[in-house]
Order: sequence, then structure tokens, then C-alpha cells
Amino acid sequence: MATQPRAWQRMLSGRRLDLLDPTPVDIEIEDIAHGLAFVARWNGQTRGEFAYSVAEHSLLVEDIFARIVPGAGAKWRLAALLHDAPEYVIGDMISPVKAAVGADYGLLDARLTAAIHIRFGLPAVLPVQIKKQIKRADRVSAWMEATRIAGFTEAEANKFFGRQKPELMQGLDICLRPPLETRAAFTARYEALISEV
Repeated sequence: MATQPRAWQRMLSGRRLDLLDPTPVDIEIEDIAHGLAFVARWNGQTRGEFAYSVAEHSLLVEDIFARIVPGAGAKWRLAALLHDAPEYVIGDMISPVKAAVGADYGLLDARLTAAIHIRFGLPAVLPVQIKKQIKRADRVSAWMEATRIAGFTEAEANKFFGRQKPELMQGLDICLRPPLETRAAFTARYEALISEV
């Protein structure tokens, strides 16, 4: 008799997260913060002493989202902070790899996103306008990362991520720090937002 391949991952919290059928009760912010702090964006192909983590990227996206939607409530800012949360278990695949993997990656990401959202009091599926604004913030962040630490020229970044408004990036920088510092910053930002939701 053939056995099913293992589809769950044990988390440091002790939870077992079923990747094919995730439930909100198996999701902990500590696991998300830890995982994202150790997952490198750009497949680690960035300048600097430390990898640029998905947790650091998420903090930047939440900040940019607040500039795009100045009156955004804590609920939607939390959604921006958690926009890449599934990557704590599935990793950060660059867009060309996602395209090669196909629709299955998107389905896995959507199931994990829904469970994460429900766990933290967000709608399983975000309103279309909020999702678009978070995606816009994500593209601004990607443009900044591409030009400041990933070796892209501005012309290349404009081609792949669109020309970005300078005022959305004014005073912002790409932060490279040890994973445990990033984990602490991500957790602190989550705590601040969830206390307002």
C-alpha cells in the first residue's frame, strides 16, 4: 500500500502546518516572523553583509502602503505586513520560477494566505482595492530593492516594476540587519498593529 507523501511541516512553536490543507489554529506569528526573517529575497543575490529578508521587505511594504493609503486602518496595514506571510513555509520564489511552476504554486499560496488571514482576524480574501494597493506598495518596494541592492539599473527596474513616484520612497531605505533583529522588528510591528485591530 502506497503512503501519501508528508505534506506538513513542524514549526518551532511545535505546530504541524499541513501545507495542502492549512488551518488557522496551526499558525503562530512567532513562526511567521522567524521564518520570514531567514528567507532571502532575490534568491540571496543582493549586496550587503546580510541577506535581505522577506520580513524586512514586509516591513517596508507596510510602510509604503501607509503612504499610498494615508488613512488606512490597522487592519489593512496588518494585511500589508502579512502580504508575503505564506513564504515562511514555501519560501520566496522569484517571479520567473513561479511562472515555471505554474498554477499549483498560486493555489498553495492562496490556501496559506486564507488561513493566515483568518488566524489574524482578516478576511480570507482581501477586498480587491486593498489587494491592488498592497500590490502597488510591493512593486515600489521591489523597485527600491532592485536598484539599491540587487544590481538593476533604474531603466531595468522601470521595465520590470514600473516607474515609481519618488515621494513614495522619500526618506525610506533598504535595511540589512541580522535575522534575529529583523524577526524582533517584524514581531514588534505585528504587536503594534494587532493591538489596534
